[in-house]
Amino acid sequence: MGLYLVATPIGHADDITLRALDVLRRADLVACEDTRHSGRLLQRHGIRARLFAYHEHNAESARPALLRRLAAGGAVALISDAGTPLISDPGYKLVRACIDQAIPVTAIPGPSAPVAALLLSGLPSERFLFAGFLSAKRAERRATLGELAAVPASLVFFESPGRLADSLADMRDILGDRPAAVARELTKLFEEVRRDRLALLAEAYAASGPPKGEVTVVVGRAEPDRVQAIDLDRALMVALESQSLRDAAATVAAATGLPRRQVYARALALAQSAKP
Repeated sequence: MGLYLVATPIGHADDITLRALDVLRRADLVACEDTRHSGRLLQRHGIRARLFAYHEHNAESARPALLRRLAAGGAVALISDAGTPLISDPGYKLVRACIDQAIPVTAIPGPSAPVAALLLSGLPSERFLFAGFLSAKRAERRATLGELAAVPASLVFFESPGRLADSLADMRDILGDRPAAVARELTKLFEEVRRDRLALLAEAYAASGPPKGEVTVVVGRAEPDRVQAIDLDRALMVALESQSLRDAAATVAAATGLPRRQVYARALALAQSAKP
């Protein structure tokens, strides 16, 4: 009994663990984002299971039914359309509810696009931060990048093909021209990884147009000697585009670990110098 978080293939249908297949066969119910998509995967492996749609649009109304089944001793497998559930989907709320009700939760690990992209990027992997999707709004996107500018770790993002060139350009502006990699269609027939500096990647995708498929971007970490005044100023300038002076200073201080008073003083100086 309990909730099983089951990783499913990103690309090839056979990229699934034997343990995952065993759990799916024994589950009373398989909760999934798209019953048609998941139905094809289960059919390929000869698994007959009752499917239950659970996605970001129905999660609030569908969660109580899953919890009732789990509380009654049922075994529910939660899967996403591709990769590891809970990575950029609403599953964590179901997990939180299970924990609150003392319902067992088990993870069945497997494919994960952020990890696969990191491995293929050739960038440092001993420390990384997965930041999910950046905002479609430019000001919010740049503000988020400003918060991440001083993080001493490789940064991993999901991005839509249509926004890729603009996001890469914003990364270049806010993070600096760091080494990066754009991975698309991971583990699929047309898998591609392009490695270069952010400026060249931004130019390349602006010229070629949006790529096809799902995209993951990996950006090299901030080097310690670069987390200096220039990085602080860049982060503050971005934060000030969408926040008050006080809030911008608090955001950047939290991201950089610098004293809040020091960051506020610098933010005040930048704001005053920008006045006509």
